Amino acid sequence: MGGVKTATPSMARAINDRLALDLLLERGPLTAPQLRTLTGLSRPTVSDLIERLMEGGLVEATGESGEARRGPNARLYGLVAGRAHVAGVDLRLGTISVNVADISGKVVGTAVRAVSGDLVDLVEGAIAEAAGERVLDTVVIGAPGLVQPRDGELVSSNDVPGWRAGLVASWRRRLGVPVVLENEVNLAAIAELRTGAAQGSEDFALMWVGDGVGAAVVLGGRLRRGASGGAGEIGFLEVRGTAFCNLVSSAVAGGIESTELAARLADGAFAFVTLLDPGLVVLGGETGQEGGDELAAMVAARLRALGPAPTEVRASTVTGNAVLQGAVLTALDLARDNVFGA
Repeated sequence: MGGVKTATPSMARAINDRLALDLLLERGPLTAPQLRTLTGLSRPTVSDLIERLMEGGLVEATGESGEARRGPNARLYGLVAGRAHVAGVDLRLGTISVNVADISGKVVGTAVRAVSGDLVDLVEGAIAEAAGERVLDTVVIGAPGLVQPRDGELVSSNDVPGWRAGLVASWRRRLGVPVVLENEVNLAAIAELRTGAAQGSEDFALMWVGDGVGAAVVLGGRLRRGASGGAGEIGFLEVRGTAFCNLVSSAVAGGIESTELAARLADGAFAFVTLLDPGLVVLGGETGQEGGDELAAMVAARLRALGPAPTEVRASTVTGNAVLQGAVLTALDLARDNVFGA
């Protein structure tokens, strides 16, 4: 019969190190007294921790906390932002966009190219342009389609020109770093959860409405992909006798009244409300963002009429490319676990 395991000294050090590093990520440079206050650790423990992290090239002295105060207690310690770099990639029908960020999350390089030619060469070239001389730790690529959790490849081909089976394996060989493929709407949901309309919400569904139509599901603060990566593929759902994507895509939405668009969106969202009761639906994509609070309010009113589960509807508040931001955030999570310790 096993008992409760106690933390070994090395495990305790690793936990304390990660706690301090996460605080520096969240708050920026801190003094040793500030670290003691925020962590509850003793003076000797924090001193040892700082020395260890500086020796490991993770933390550096960045200045002092005030002109009037001098000495060790006033010294500020911050992350070595260039300790690792990641790339987020948004690969869709006509364009590939790349952001490279340092370990602090600051974007330090970008690239945008038209999708033409071999996708292995295209992705490698765009990443190299954005990265410059920087060595990457992790790459996360967002693209349309169902991503098989078992091997990280698409379940079936998408509409991106030149897509073929085995691309992820080819990217890994060519780039020589970990490469993760994720559905693009799932990545947009990560951005909404961390920086957008779903901040503070453990449960929500993101409905992506634009040139493409899809959805993503977050429950208990975690993205839910489904057994085969197909959770949230609402475009295939039959609504009013036709596929939902044919009712609300950009090509259709521009030609109907906003009240009718809201009714159609609510009919699709009702599937999530009845099955999952997420409490929040976020409208993303070009159409969702352009509709703003007015469209969200109309969809919410329609949902109230359809069923009893109270559901808030919000327009996306992520500025810029949500897919690209979600890719960078996901890559940073992986890189920080690798560099800082999980």
